Amino acid sequence: MNAIPGAARAYICCAVLGALACVLPVSALPGQLDPDGPWPAVLLLGTLYALCEAPARCRFLGRSVRGSVPVTAGSFFPVLLAAAFLLPPAAAALMAVPGALCGRVAQRPAGVRRVWRAAQLAIATWAAAQAHRLLDGPAALGGTAHPGHAAPGIPDFPYALLPAGAGALAFCLVLSALDGGVFVTAERQPVRTAWRGLLGRSLAPYGAHALAGLMMAVLWRSPYGPLSALFVLLPMYISCWVFAQYHRERAAHQATIRALVQAVDLKDRYTRGHSERVGRASAMIARELGMDGERLEVLRFAGILHDVGKLGVPTRVLRKDGPLTPQERRVIELHPEYGHEIVRGIGFLGEARLAILHHHERLDGSGYPYGLAGAEIPEFARVVAVADAFDAMTSTRSYRRARPVATAVAELRRCAGTQFDPRMVRALVRALDRYGWQTAVTSDETGSGPEPPPDPPLEATPTVAAGALLGAPRKASGAPAATRRNAPRESVPPPLGPDALRRTPPPGGRP
Repeated sequence: MNAIPGAARAYICCAVLGALACVLPVSALPGQLDPDGPWPAVLLLGTLYALCEAPARCRFLGRSVRGSVPVTAGSFFPVLLAAAFLLPPAAAALMAVPGALCGRVAQRPAGVRRVWRAAQLAIATWAAAQAHRLLDGPAALGGTAHPGHAAPGIPDFPYALLPAGAGALAFCLVLSALDGGVFVTAERQPVRTAWRGLLGRSLAPYGAHALAGLMMAVLWRSPYGPLSALFVLLPMYISCWVFAQYHRERAAHQATIRALVQAVDLKDRYTRGHSERVGRASAMIARELGMDGERLEVLRFAGILHDVGKLGVPTRVLRKDGPLTPQERRVIELHPEYGHEIVRGIGFLGEARLAILHHHERLDGSGYPYGLAGAEIPEFARVVAVADAFDAMTSTRSYRRARPVATAVAELRRCAGTQFDPRMVRALVRALDRYGWQTAVTSDETGSGPEPPPDPPLEATPTVAAGALLGAPRKASGAPAATRRNAPRESVPPPLGPDALRRTPPPGGRP
């Protein structure tokens, strides 16, 4: 546990103690030989859940199973909820432990993560069983007589849905609360944002799990016995298959983005790694702004792909060592529109496409390609502009050394309100204070060549790292940067498509 922060270690230990407190009353339950005791159901359900989770850790079975259906955390929660509906709370909590310890863990330290997962599921299953019992759930399932309702042995529908829903809600609340605590203690997320969206995203899936778990419990109590309850695993398998399709699609998205970034890195070797770092800085800003997980991921894609339009810029211009001519600068300034044209057909990028198109706009309206100002600039573009400038200044390029993080932050603050959105700058500063920043050399220089020239003084730079922000690995020429609005047509290379080079933005400044 040395790699885990101290606060996270203490938090995990508290969760384990809480799980033990939930499980310990199991010693007071009737013995294993008692026909009315819960132990046969505990053994059967515990074994079933462990078998559901175990294939992911088997080298042979895990490969074949994951090829069609991913065995991930949450795939077989209906088994846990069925146990919560059928068993006393302590027995239900105990039943969750073996399967959680058998589950697959993708990241290290695996042992600590399995213990944490076992404690988390034990507490959540105990809470679900308690909520189910508070609303007389066992009687509604036909376990005992329910005054004014069905006779023993006959489930009382639709009343049985109420305690089952309460159990699922308790299960969801406990898991969301514990997950948020991990985000705060282990990942150092802000307290005000750690729990944001966790409950909302979980309610619908756990509601479906509750219905499947209730179906298992009803069949378990039916005259057909526990064997019939196994048939509920079939729709669970189908739901896992659908989930697998989503993961395959997501993997295809990631592969598409990696291929585009690799193509840019190969063409512009001096900024290798820049795209990934801009994506990371954009995600840090988004987290400070409290964006939900889905928008944060799309914004990270925007940061990674912000310079994909360099694929449409001549290589001789990208790799030129000397100052750029005004005509070459105008060619460089086409890369946001080229990038937007390249990714416009990739539907999953969503708002990221606007960030790619507008990340060189300035808050005062003097940017390019459309000269948007203030709130006209999409939010994602304002985030990526700050992340791009920050990494450009803190990375070593072929034409200058990297600036210290403190110097780059001071420059961003100086230009906030004119070039950058002050809100995004403040968010980046807070994220840097919390997480720090790992700078790296991004050029291919090995150290044997000449030393890059020192940076010019800050007073001599009217904008932040102007050459770097243009995406060109060289010093800017003395001529002022021409905006796309003033670029003559004869200096523009052939467009990528009929709509690639719009001269005026559509209503609202959006493509």
